[in-house]
Amino acid sequence: MSSFVPLVRGQDPNFPYLGENERFLFPPAGEAEHYSIVTWGGNLSPGMLLSAYEQGLFPWYSEDEPVLWHSPDPRFVIFPEKLHVSASMKKILKQGKFSISLDEDFPAVITACSRSERPGQDGTWITADMLAAYTELHRLGWAHSAEARFEGELAGACYGVRLGNVFFGESMFASKANASKAAFLSLAGFLFKDGVRFIDCQTYTPHLESLGGRAIPRLEFLALLEETLALRPAGNTDNADRRGSWYSVY
Repeated sequence: MSSFVPLVRGQDPNFPYLGENERFLFPPAGEAEHYSIVTWGGNLSPGMLLSAYEQGLFPWYSEDEPVLWHSPDPRFVIFPEKLHVSASMKKILKQGKFSISLDEDFPAVITACSRSERPGQDGTWITADMLAAYTELHRLGWAHSAEARFEGELAGACYGVRLGNVFFGESMFASKANASKAAFLSLAGFLFKDGVRFIDCQTYTPHLESLGGRAIPRLEFLALLEETLALRPAGNTDNADRRGSWYSVY
């Protein structure tokens, strides 16, 4: 396991801020001795976050810890052909019980996710620094949300990061039954139609398994990620396409 120096709580104030077009080389996730933590330290600037996702890592830590960079083994993913929409959810989506939108209120979504209680967790990993960092990624066009509203009120949502044809799911919440499922399944349907090859769900939960998630070895995930991110639309030589096409279809 490797670490940045010095080891500090939260973001390292002495670590350079990386813009969205700057990159940092992390220790190889495939060589990590820990089943999840690869390294720690640095900050949550756009270039650091994008570097992490490109290399199969993501930040996950509490307020009293340094920034911890994870790459779980195994990794939980959803492939297009495995996405599961139950008969009851098909009925709910067909009836239009929830009003679905994309990127309509990202700040409200990530804030609601940070306040959502998680079984077995004391507090939240979506700290003020994480809120600010992902809101900035959203402003830059990399982070996205899907919202489900009931009678005009936000009832459930999810958010994540898109790089080319990979979507990295981060968190979801629901204040009304089936609202987060409605948001996620609508988002997944859009993403898969738009060419996304898989959704990274990071770690196992029964909820994600019910939606079609499956575990794959970390090395298999890293190889698949590298292969997918190497793909580019014909004639496109810059990085603009890494954001993927994104527009509201609802």
